Amino acid sequence: MHSNLILSMSEETATGIGNFFSQWGLIIIMFAALAAMFIFSSRSNKKRQQKYQDMLDSLKPGSRVRTIGGIYGTVTSVKGDVVFVSVGPDKARLVFSKQAIASIEDAPVEATIDGDIVDANQNK
Repeated sequence: MHSNLILSMSEETATGIGNFFSQWGLIIIMFAALAAMFIFSSRSNKKRQQKYQDMLDSLKPGSRVRTIGGIYGTVTSVKGDVVFVSVGPDKARLVFSKQAIASIEDAPVEATIDGDIVDANQNK
């Protein structure tokens, strides 16, 4: 009699748990997946922002840069949050905020007034 009572309770408990997960299981799984996606997305954004900030901190005179507007030039000086960039064959000097720098470029190329692309190292 005692074993029938325990067996009966475990069947009721299993049925109750089964009913709970049949009603709420999908929602719980969806929230868990959403939380995991949020956590991983947040971590990758922080890594990307840190990499961008490290790039801005490494700006120095002579660095070839591309601005967010697509202007290529050479950094002539950095003063706080302001970056002075020489652009084109006549070395026009433009002033940008550090946040306007999209990337540091490896290719030392410049455009001439005629639109030709030349190696910047040849002019030196």
